[in-house]
Amino acid sequence: MLVLKYQQLEQRLGYKFESQRQLQLALTHRSYGATNNERLEFLGDSILNFIVGEALFRRFDAAREGQLSRLRSQMVKGETLAELAREFELSDCLILGEGELKSGGRQRDSILADCVEALIGAIYLESGLDVCRVLVLRWYAHRLDELSLDTSAKDSKSRLQEFLQAQRQPLPEYSVTDVSGEGHAQFFTIECRVTLSRTPTVAQASSRREAEKQAAAAMLELLNI
Repeated sequence: MLVLKYQQLEQRLGYKFESQRQLQLALTHRSYGATNNERLEFLGDSILNFIVGEALFRRFDAAREGQLSRLRSQMVKGETLAELAREFELSDCLILGEGELKSGGRQRDSILADCVEALIGAIYLESGLDVCRVLVLRWYAHRLDELSLDTSAKDSKSRLQEFLQAQRQPLPEYSVTDVSGEGHAQFFTIECRVTLSRTPTVAQASSRREAEKQAAAAMLELLNI
């Protein structure tokens, strides 16, 4: 069963590990024991920053250093990495200590993000920078395509809050209206309400934070902001 999970994960990643031990190490959180993915995470973080930075440098040849840094930060931040992890369904494969398992570690953004970086580090050690670059750019393809120099570094929740504050309106209210699924496969339905709209917006995602962001984005669109 475990071997099948790893094979399915490799298919989603688009990469087959030569060493299953290396894959397992990349998936092992420090809560499990002294042998864990922290060193791979350190390496993967550096490689990810380089690959994304290089891609942005080539894509935006007129951009200033500050603009490139801002876009790179948006691409490699923990929230974006956690989104990638959920796309890969990494939570099913994480190796966690008992405490983290009981406290919902499989869905914790920081753990998911660190695991993506560790996987990048592991792939680099096995196959080198060129293979890493191809994979990372494939994983990031639609995110990079959506970028422009005008892309705001602020997420939709921050933008909505700042707009309402500028209008001297109360802050938005987010409420959970439904939680479906079980364990690692939960989905949260969030409702966003603001005083400037009689109609709330609703969004669903595999984490409460992401559902709130999507509901805020829908509200921004509803208010034509």
